[in-house]
Amino acid sequence: MKFSPLIPLSLVFVVVCSSSSLWIAASSSINHEEFIQCLLHHSPDTYLITKLVHTPINSSFSSLLNFPTRNSRFSTPNTPKPLLIITPSNISHIQAAVVCSKSHGLQIRIRSGGHDFEGLSYVAYHQFIVVDLINLKSVTVDVEQSTAWVESGATLGELYYKIGKKSRTLGFPAGICPTVGVGGHFSGGGYGSLLRKYGVAADNVIDAYLVDANGEFHDRESMGEDLFWAIRGGGGGSFGIVVAWKVKLVPVPATVTICSAKRSLEEDAIKLIDQWQYVANKLEEELFLAIFWNGGKVSAQEGGKINPIALFFTLFLGNVNELMAILNKTFPELGLTKEECKEKSWIESAASAANRFQIEDQPLEALLNRTPITHGSFKLKSDYVKEPMTKAAIQGIWKRLESQDIEGVTLAVIPYGGRMNQISESKIPFPHRAGILYQIGYILGWEEKGVEAEKRHLNWIREIYSYMTPFVSKSPRAAYVNYRDLDIGSNNKYGKINYKQACVFGSKYFGNNFNRLVKVKSDVDPYNFFWHEQSIPLSSDHMV
Repeated sequence: MKFSPLIPLSLVFVVVCSSSSLWIAASSSINHEEFIQCLLHHSPDTYLITKLVHTPINSSFSSLLNFPTRNSRFSTPNTPKPLLIITPSNISHIQAAVVCSKSHGLQIRIRSGGHDFEGLSYVAYHQFIVVDLINLKSVTVDVEQSTAWVESGATLGELYYKIGKKSRTLGFPAGICPTVGVGGHFSGGGYGSLLRKYGVAADNVIDAYLVDANGEFHDRESMGEDLFWAIRGGGGGSFGIVVAWKVKLVPVPATVTICSAKRSLEEDAIKLIDQWQYVANKLEEELFLAIFWNGGKVSAQEGGKINPIALFFTLFLGNVNELMAILNKTFPELGLTKEECKEKSWIESAASAANRFQIEDQPLEALLNRTPITHGSFKLKSDYVKEPMTKAAIQGIWKRLESQDIEGVTLAVIPYGGRMNQISESKIPFPHRAGILYQIGYILGWEEKGVEAEKRHLNWIREIYSYMTPFVSKSPRAAYVNYRDLDIGSNNKYGKINYKQACVFGSKYFGNNFNRLVKVKSDVDPYNFFWHEQSIPLSSDHMV
């Protein structure tokens, strides 16, 4: 078995021999001293692991718990807190954490970047620990083979930075936000501005290192193709802890073009959005033309009037003259000008796009900044559209974006087509392929404190989601698993998982792939050690 040079693995199997195949339920509450003693017993480097365990009596506990948390809805005094946080620096620490959690009847939550918008990677309602992968963030790029090994605690920005430092003609098709953790992003598919050319991130994963529910280590060969299939888009926290991913890097031209064009109501934004629906998914696969549709109080103009803005963001794998020739023929109504565009290398375009989809130059080191651009509370939802909406429907959305009740909202409208039409919906668990015109992400954020503010914002996003029902996919109404949304269904938060109940959200996220995911789950984790409110359930005949 071959091991990655970026993970110390000499002691990787030490704890496995003591692992039990049964999850022993806790008969009483566990204190952190007992758990630490278990970790010391099962870890080969006892001195180091004590430095990586953070309990509520440590000054580091609160800052570590809250720093990566992108959603203050789940960092209140009433939010359940873990027994402890462990920040492993090699695989043997993760193995010890799994073995000890299992033997003590503790739940385990796995966090890479903290962008789980329902808090499922760091909140539970049964006594639990958090395995925070922040120390496992190495990236090793092999330019000759066009591959990279990246640990799950790395961010997308760190991955892009390392690629860009080695080559200006290699890239990777993942998300635009640089602070997103690789582990969660890849686990759910992971879309970005190269999806029309190269698919989603998980389409380009070619190997992985995983610790399973028995604390055993696997690579692709030893885990088998079914489990390897499941972890590439089946959602995080169901099958094991993926420690590292081997990815296939993709060729990009030395020069790409990015554009950022803002259009208001007075500039025919509604008409342009309507026309965009008939154009964006049919463009050359080298051309990504998305809409980021902003509203709420952050869009207030003089006099307090809300003036939503439609930002048309473009990434084109070519020069600006080629881009202009294409859009002047296919979408002249947009009126895109060269002044709204800039030629860059791919890595430079990634740094610029990360700055709120702007084209101004940014230092590449900005990709390494883990501090989020925004703070506060968030709620996300998602939809997939298969038929163009009517112009009246778009006007209804625009009206809702003029609301004074919300602070700030972005509708991220992402074109599909191109390569996405060519990949089978069953290649990986991420099923959203041919027939999808575009994806919508409803991203609502607010900084106002208090129960009433939260209720007002949640009511707003739930109302627009209800309004959109006639215009989006049906039977099921599809959703993107990385935009976790407990409104569409959940397991019991105290752990009683029902297959039929889980089918409600599972079919929305995974379509026809859901039952295969259930079978894999039942085979590799038959005692349901890895679970959360939207984890993959066991099949009915495996329920224990």
